[in-house]
Amino acid sequence: MKEFIIKTENLSFSYAKNRKDIKNLSLKVPKGSIYGFLGPNGSGKTTTIRLLLGLLKKNGGVIELFDKTIEKSRIENLGKIGALIENPSLYGNLNALENLKIAANYRGNISKERIEEVLEIVKLSYAKHKKVKAYSLGMKQRLGLAISLLSEPSLLILDEPTNGLDPKGIIEMRELIKELNQNHGTTIFISSHLLSEIEKTCTHVGIIREGEMLFQDTVNALQESQNDTLKIEIETNDVQKVKEVLSTQSLSFEEINDHTITTTVNHKKDITTVIDTIRNHQAEIYQIKIMNNLEELFLSLTEN
Repeated sequence: MKEFIIKTENLSFSYAKNRKDIKNLSLKVPKGSIYGFLGPNGSGKTTTIRLLLGLLKKNGGVIELFDKTIEKSRIENLGKIGALIENPSLYGNLNALENLKIAANYRGNISKERIEEVLEIVKLSYAKHKKVKAYSLGMKQRLGLAISLLSEPSLLILDEPTNGLDPKGIIEMRELIKELNQNHGTTIFISSHLLSEIEKTCTHVGIIREGEMLFQDTVNALQESQNDTLKIEIETNDVQKVKEVLSTQSLSFEEINDHTITTTVNHKKDITTVIDTIRNHQAEIYQIKIMNNLEELFLSLTEN
């Protein structure tokens, strides 16, 4: 029987009387998973996280963490959960080591060895004596993550951990999340509005819109749920000729600009036929790109 670290049933919450911000939400986060909580901005992701942490009081439903209701186990669970919500609160005039020592004092029973260990985990040992105000945003995020790891949590909750990071910072955070899961056995719950990051990082996904769960399963199941058709983007020297070729093949198309057009084929093997036919009509092809159909699926689920 599958064990769930987080489980909610018919969870509901309202900031105002005239609307529901979270509507009968049922979450199931398996132990050992990296669970992506995906939805557009304003869909209720951060509100859900605040409910899970007991920072907001639910209006109805059940929240279970580690197989116990939140009412019975909130204090007990605090030591098992690490959380990074929005931007971490750090002392800019202090270095990383000093920030961690202050956080360790709040938690109690955190050894000096553990402080050094979390610095090593987030790959900041080399900069532990550097003042935090001189850190990049990615380094600050990793230091915030180090603080959340001090108590060796079984569950890590991250709210938009790659927000505002440059590509290098995003890759570093992604690899760090995977390492925590695979090498330390940490169950990780990540909220994000970026489908591409969830695909690359997570094992499970839940898609939320306006406080309602629209899809919940493994990432593989989400990928398999898209239809067999493939949308391709063609870069060419002659869009008009390509349009004529696609019309003879009874393929619909959309002209993007003077050099780019998109079309949809039924199978991957049909791409070769399209390419050969275009070339036979003396049009040059500079690039063929298979579009991410999951992006369209996500948009179809989350847009009204």
